[in-house]
Amino acid sequence: MSDSPKLTARQQQILDLIQNAISRTGAPPTRAEIAAELGFKSANAAEEHLQALARKGVIELVSGTSRGIRLRSDAVRNINAARDAQFNLPIPGLAQLVLPLIGRVAAGSPILAQEHIDQSYTVEGSLFARKPDYLLKVRGMSMRDAGIMDGDLLAVQATQDVRNGQIVVARLGDEVTVKRLRRSADAIELLPENPDYPVITVHPGEHFEIEGLAVGLIRNTMLM
Repeated sequence: MSDSPKLTARQQQILDLIQNAISRTGAPPTRAEIAAELGFKSANAAEEHLQALARKGVIELVSGTSRGIRLRSDAVRNINAARDAQFNLPIPGLAQLVLPLIGRVAAGSPILAQEHIDQSYTVEGSLFARKPDYLLKVRGMSMRDAGIMDGDLLAVQATQDVRNGQIVVARLGDEVTVKRLRRSADAIELLPENPDYPVITVHPGEHFEIEGLAVGLIRNTMLM
């Protein structure tokens, strides 16, 4: 495990927090959320630790967005494997997943229908706290401020068991979209993470279905 970056205890805490946030909500935390979770006096302290993690090659920082944190799959895999080996636990990084990449989804047909699958990718299972069932290519920049960019591959678990505030894949009418879910007694809304895009309100009688939960993100370049 000589290729594994050496992290301080605090840096490991922050890495764990990022991984947990992505698995729980589909998006990385903001600097303010990291500071609040770990008891820092300001978001600047969180930023300093993030910069250190970026210098060690564990994450990438995307400018211009509060959630612009991307995990580097190779470095995270090595860190997780080294830590598990230290405690004589099974190494999850050895488990690989073969995930179909979903392209354009035809109206009215299941998202995992064979005709929607462009190709399949083999990825490390250790990247995800919750097992994904497929990858969905992100189109557009409506989720930019959650760190989800055009061309990214969103790892999705096929489930309808989702909570308010989570990033979901939803089918609305003939369209499949990635948005943050907000559900109340009176309405269902799909929230973008970019002020240039409108909130989508689900109207009574409109066909609406949750297709899955975002459980991670892969930059397309990682799979080349």
